Amino acid sequence: MDALCHSFEELPNVTTPTIPAPARPGRRASGPVGKSKFRPEIQGLRSLAVLMVVSYHVWIGRVSGGVDVFLLISAFLMTLQFTGRYKQRRPMDLLRHWLHLFRRLLPAVVVVLLATLAASFVFLPATRWVEVVNQGWASLFYYENWLLQGLAVDYYAADHSLASPLQHFWSLSIQGQVFILWPVIFASVALLCRRFSLRYRATLAYVFAIIFVISLAYSIIFTANNQAVAYFDTFARLWEFALGTLLALVLPGLNFSKPVRVVMGWIGVAAMLSCGILLQVQTAFPGFVALWPTLAAVAVIAAGQTGSRLGVDRILSSRFLVRLGDNSYALYLWHWPILVIALAWSGKDHAGWLSGTLIIALALVLAFLTTKYVEKPFREWKWPEVKRRRSAIAIAACLAVACAPLFGFQFKQYLDLQAAQAQAFNDNPGAHALLPGYVDLVSQDAKTLPTPEQLPEDWATLAGACEGESKPEDKMLQEKCQQNDVGADATKDILVLGDSHSQQWLAAIGPLAEAHHWRVTALLLGGCHFMPENPDADDACNDFNAAAFKYAAEKLPDTVFMVGTAASPSSPDEQLVHGFEQTVTNFNDLGIGVVAIRDNPRYDYNVTECALAKGVDSADCKSNETEVLAAQSPFAALQGTFGNAAFLDMTDLLCDGVTCPSVVGNVFVYLDDNHLSKTYVTSMSEMFDERWFAATGWQE
Repeated sequence: MDALCHSFEELPNVTTPTIPAPARPGRRASGPVGKSKFRPEIQGLRSLAVLMVVSYHVWIGRVSGGVDVFLLISAFLMTLQFTGRYKQRRPMDLLRHWLHLFRRLLPAVVVVLLATLAASFVFLPATRWVEVVNQGWASLFYYENWLLQGLAVDYYAADHSLASPLQHFWSLSIQGQVFILWPVIFASVALLCRRFSLRYRATLAYVFAIIFVISLAYSIIFTANNQAVAYFDTFARLWEFALGTLLALVLPGLNFSKPVRVVMGWIGVAAMLSCGILLQVQTAFPGFVALWPTLAAVAVIAAGQTGSRLGVDRILSSRFLVRLGDNSYALYLWHWPILVIALAWSGKDHAGWLSGTLIIALALVLAFLTTKYVEKPFREWKWPEVKRRRSAIAIAACLAVACAPLFGFQFKQYLDLQAAQAQAFNDNPGAHALLPGYVDLVSQDAKTLPTPEQLPEDWATLAGACEGESKPEDKMLQEKCQQNDVGADATKDILVLGDSHSQQWLAAIGPLAEAHHWRVTALLLGGCHFMPENPDADDACNDFNAAAFKYAAEKLPDTVFMVGTAASPSSPDEQLVHGFEQTVTNFNDLGIGVVAIRDNPRYDYNVTECALAKGVDSADCKSNETEVLAAQSPFAALQGTFGNAAFLDMTDLLCDGVTCPSVVGNVFVYLDDNHLSKTYVTSMSEMFDERWFAATGWQE
């Protein structure tokens, strides 16, 4: 998309000179015939692609494959530009090229980014602001795809079901990265060809054919193994750019008759339009399935201008599509944040035909205004073109305008958090408020901790990754292993196993271990209870647990800590974790003790966002204790069953005997619908310590 906005330097509005095959007697020239001329059908093709993207997102709620067409076209046009420079013996001057390019890309990005930030602060809950700001940085500096790649496998990231108003920058980020890489390849090959008298276009064809084959193979394998991560992977997408480059290199040598080109054009457009309907693009790309829309675009571009009244190029070259092509970059930038914020404001999960039409209409209006009053003036601004320094100043000015609110938000968050923590002893007692004899000293204007903006990141962790003798040999475990900073002289070794519900208790175990010089190691996998092999669990969970048990058998810690029960959302139904009794027996047989804690109540709605939206005292955000907590812990039947097992129950500090509030002692109890906040668990540390020693019989 962004590639298509800048229209390639001195070739505005895709007035790209084609490089046709030499005319030969008795032969028809291929698609773009004759002398260099404007290619309106390419402008129309990108308009069609952006209309696919927008309409599929807004009305159908699916991914269309239109983005893949954009990627191909951007490489196609860039290749024409650099091969033209080489043929004309003009310097590549990569620094000037990059300064010129990003100076034209950034103004529209900055406008959309600032508007999205403002709308997010007004219409999105505060718990999502940090996420939006983080993605704002990633979008501005073209690494949004890498950020989303990490979030795709991060169990502890904010709710994956909630779309970010800036996540569409993933494709723009990949293009930005390729806009750095591709010119380097073009310039390097040019030096090589001049040094050894090689043919430039032929050498480029070999280089990009290799990139195409390797990247496509990588993409197919990666997509088959982890599609959610591969979707945002730069290298898994390089083959789409390479295909566009190869098309530009071989196009002059193609020679199809007019009837063939007419058919090619229509087949290509039909294939493009049907891709998102027939294929589930979002869960299948960018593997071999992405060849469908990209080869469809190849067919349309290769068909070129047929000169036939039956050719699809007549439609693609229409005034409406060509004019829309001028605004396609801005339209892509605007449509997604408008859609996401409109749905968040309305409380709907999809747009209807009327609301969707209004969203698209607003996006079109804003795209037109942005192109006319921001993008075009910056593109035609001559002052920065005189010197590189001026272009750099213009880019720096754009970045400064966007960075100011991002940095300002983060700095204000830091100051607010520091101020709140300074008063936390009296203003945020947390679980202490439920203890007998508690005296309320909370000031009237006290902030609730953690701040709503910081809630999604309020996860408990240990000091760092496992090192030394604690480091597992199994690479799968190495990635998930963390430990505190107590060394080999520790008086006790504690191994924490399980999922995120075990992790949340690190906020209490950590201070306890530090106070008594215990070493704590944690092997945690989100969404995976620690248990024996379970046919209902996925292979990754079973494999991880098997490796974790082997690690425990080798290291022989004094005690394993784990969550022993599993609560049901908004229900008192609570069961022992699958195979819990066998697990305890297995550890006891190895001479390892077990400390198991009861699971906390879970909900079928986000209790914290409910409290933020409706108020802490709202009845909608307070569940009766009997509705979410079993009257008796499943541990009750196990007392005295094992030789070395202790059971902890902290649920009386999560519920007050009548209700289970979303805020206790001016501290948010939950991060979301089922995870306790680090701040609240920390407030339970003193009581956790007492119960640990009482249950285990250890001496303090």
